[in-house]
This record gives sequence, structure tokens and C-alpha cells, in this order.
Amino acid sequence: MEGTAPATAQPYENHLPPPGYDPTSVERWAGEPDKRPGRTAFQRDRARVLHSAALRRLAGKTQVVTPGTRSEAWDASPRTRLTHSLECAQVGRELGAALGCDPDLVEAACLSHDLGHPPFGHNGEQALNEFAQDCGGFEGNAQSLRLLTRIEPKRFQRSEETGDFVSVGLNLTRAALDAATKYPWPRGAHPTDPASPKFGVYDDDRPVFDWVRKGAPDDRTCFEAQVMDWSDDVAYSVHDVEDGLHAGHIDPGCLYAEPERQSVFAVAIGRYVSADTDPAELAEALDRLLAEEWWPHGYDGTAVAQARLKDATSQLIGRFCLAAEGATRTAYGTGRLTRYAAELVVPRSARLECAVLKAVADRYVMQRAEQERLRADQRIVVAELAEALTARAPDGLDPQFRALYDEAPDDRARKRVLVDQIASLTDASARSLHARLTN
Repeated sequence: MEGTAPATAQPYENHLPPPGYDPTSVERWAGEPDKRPGRTAFQRDRARVLHSAALRRLAGKTQVVTPGTRSEAWDASPRTRLTHSLECAQVGRELGAALGCDPDLVEAACLSHDLGHPPFGHNGEQALNEFAQDCGGFEGNAQSLRLLTRIEPKRFQRSEETGDFVSVGLNLTRAALDAATKYPWPRGAHPTDPASPKFGVYDDDRPVFDWVRKGAPDDRTCFEAQVMDWSDDVAYSVHDVEDGLHAGHIDPGCLYAEPERQSVFAVAIGRYVSADTDPAELAEALDRLLAEEWWPHGYDGTAVAQARLKDATSQLIGRFCLAAEGATRTAYGTGRLTRYAAELVVPRSARLECAVLKAVADRYVMQRAEQERLRADQRIVVAELAEALTARAPDGLDPQFRALYDEAPDDRARKRVLVDQIASLTDASARSLHARLTN
């Protein structure tokens, strides 16, 4: 795609853009006719993501607990990246619609937001970033953009420079790609923290990124991306605690013991809120949740307990979404809020409550000793797999990536192909390929 100009950029769907959106929002990098008139451009985007192989692969990628493992207490069917993405999409669709966004657009962004995550979750992301340092690094969000615009095979166009057919990925609309972009800057260009590991585009994906961001304010995410981001936070903070209770890893009674509370607040300050946050604020946030009559003060796995826990999950999601909806409407009124017409306003109280939930799951689920042993093993698998592929490629590459490897002009480009191959794997397929190449 590098250096390839978009074909005639017209909204080919046979209708006007949805209310609140201008014609540039529904442009696609490669112009194409609609196969079934009557759908909106954003309905088409949602369908493409929903039917993608990349979304299906998320069923085999770690969210918190590795797929296929059993808890010590119950087989609680813990969430995967796929179920998290589906739940995030449901939260985002309803919150976005309440604020005037096109619901299909927000849902497409929520379904897309984790597509670039490699096997073994953030643990695999860190290991792959170490391997990719000399070819631009690795970041799951930048990988999602690369997948949506290049890797996932759906549409091709002829390059004006070479005459070859090149992939344009799912060829989503400009607004859908923008809504799926959490970090609209390249590596090292974070607007307030140049050392931040978070970025949204690799250097060789800049042409399509610059097209997506044409006319957008520098470093500012669009309103739909902000809705997606908060929906992501809400979904995983609430559901990780739910999974932890199901699996017997979280004892609600611990949240009343002062030493345990302080350890939770330390995790929150270390990872989920600013370093200068007063622990007293976090204590107040936790106490507000504990005071609610629906809070799960105990869990024994019975049907009644499961129903009560599910009600608490629903109450928390509603609490966080209504807080954002109310504060945003207070700031911007009752009109349709889309693209760059507004900023999502999330009250500090809601953000602190959400952060406390993240810290509870982190402290009692992710920091278990067996989880750390598993993460260490996962890092070894990714590192050794990367080393083996480097030595043996194109052996070990899927046909799609083998062709790209053969066409790559230099070592840097070939290494990026290896990164793309590893990132596409599920947890199980990564272990399988590792075993084949290293034994």
C-alpha cells in the first residue's frame, strides 16, 4: 500500500451519508460499488469486520485467563479477546447511539479495536515489541490499523506505480478507520509523553493513516473513538472482576481489610491512574461501590449467586455509561454528537471507580504466581518463535506471508513480515508453530 494513491474517493454507497456525517466520512481508500443498495456505509463496515478471519481468531487469544485452561474452582468459561470485543461492541453501540453517533460505526470500531493483538495478550505484545525494535517496534493498536488496511484479505487495487495488485485490507470508510484509532500518532510522537509505548501507526502505513486523518485536528481522537475507548475500559474492568469472582480468585471480603485495600490502591496508582492520585480518592471510589445494594459481597457459584453477579455486572456497566452520557450531554447539549464536534466527558468519580475495578482484577487474578509463571513461558515461546522464523523463513510462514516475504525489498521489510505472521497467530497456533520450528 505504501505510496499507492487512493482511487476515486467517492461515497459509492447509493445513499447520502448518515445524519451527522459528511461525504468525506464515508469515502473509502479504494472506490468500489455497493453490492446491495440500501445498506449504509457504516453497516457495510460493521459487516466486514464481523465476518473477518481476524475477528474469529480472537477466540483463541488471551484476554486475562489463557483460553483452554481451567480454574481451580469452577470451569467458568473465561472471556477471550473475541468475547471481550463483542461485549465492548454492545456497550459502545448503545452509548454511541445515546449520544447521537451512528451505532454501526461505533460497533465497527469496537469490534476492530483489538484485532491487532498478538497471541498471549499484552504479554505477547511486549515480547514482540522487543523483537521488532529495529523495524519500527510493535504496538497492538498500530497493528490493528495495519490489519484493517493491508493484511486482512478482502479488497485489492492496482498500484499506479508498479501495476501490481496490492491489498487494501477490509477497505473500511475513513470514519470507521478513524474511530478504531485510539492513538493517532506514530511511535515516539505521543503529544505529552514522547517515551510512551503507545502509538497508532507504523512508518510504512503512513500513507493510509494520513488519508484517514486528513482534516482531523492533530493528535485528537474523534468522538466515536473516545466512545470506543471508554466502552473498552468499562467492558474489561467490569468483566475481569466478574471472571475473577467466577473462578474463585477474588474474595469480596478482602476489600474491607485495610492492608488488602492499600495493595489494590498501589496497583491502581502504578498502572491505571496518575501517580499523584490520592489513595483516599480511590478509597472513596471503592467504598461507593461497596455501599451499593447490588454489589456482590459474596459468591458461591450457585444459580442465585450467578444471577446476582450478573446483575452487578449490568449495574456497573450502566453506572459508568450513564455517568459519561450525562456529563457529556451537560457539556454539549442534546444534539447529535459526531466526529470532531465534541469530546466525551467522563466524570473523575467514574474513572476512579473503573480504575479500582481494574486494580482488583490485576491484584487478585493477573498477579497470581501461576499466572506469572505462565507469562514467563509465553515470553519464551514468542522470543524463540521469532528467532526460529528469522533463521528458517520462509519456512514456517503461511502462504500469504510467504509471498510478502519473497517480495520484501530489504531485511527491515522482511522482519516486519515475520512480525505480522506471529501477530496473526492464536495462542495455540503460536505454541504449535514454535514446537515445529524448534524441535
